[in-house]
Amino acid sequence: MSTVLISGANRGIGLEFARQYAADGWSVIGTARDPAAATELTRLGTQVTVYPLEVTDPASIAALAGSLAGVPIDVLIANAGVPGVFTPAEDIRRADFIEVMAVNSFAPLALATALRPNLEAGTLKIAAAVSSLMGSIGANDWGTQYVYRASKSALNVMWGSLALEWKPLGITCILLRPGMVKTRMTNFTGIEPEESVTGTRRALASLSFADSGGIVGYDGKSIPW
Repeated sequence: MSTVLISGANRGIGLEFARQYAADGWSVIGTARDPAAATELTRLGTQVTVYPLEVTDPASIAALAGSLAGVPIDVLIANAGVPGVFTPAEDIRRADFIEVMAVNSFAPLALATALRPNLEAGTLKIAAAVSSLMGSIGANDWGTQYVYRASKSALNVMWGSLALEWKPLGITCILLRPGMVKTRMTNFTGIEPEESVTGTRRALASLSFADSGGIVGYDGKSIPW
């Protein structure tokens, strides 16, 4: 049985990833800041295990890694994220910038590196992080959303570097572009989570090691970044 770990699995895209993988017979490790409140996640079945995780807390990441010591992970999906602040450039506060960068950029890297032994022990060895079209520099032709864009661009750069560093380990590091999805983060605007995750999983299933460092979209399209 293959194993997937999904951060932020209690709602939105993360919950849909958990639902689909569980339905396909995978062992699902889902994380949530408050497992007791993750009722939809726990209802998915006995093959789903929920662990507490606050992605901005190093002690919480270390505790998760300790709990999972020796457990092979085939696919890691660093999904937890925040939308950032939708304000003009002159109104962005340093604290807002740091908070969004901590969640969207640093946390996926910290989680992946903490779980590297688990990925090395897995069969598929895929470390995926959820990026966005908003992280593309080449596709930015309308501006706005400075902080969120910066956080996803930073994530893209770091994941590309991780792909190079982990190449000798046989770990494929890939970025995911799920599209605009109807979740709380988008005020429920866009495509259905089922469509996004189905397409993204299809792209993940067709990966080769040569794809490491790249971005795959739910629709199969590539974008410049």
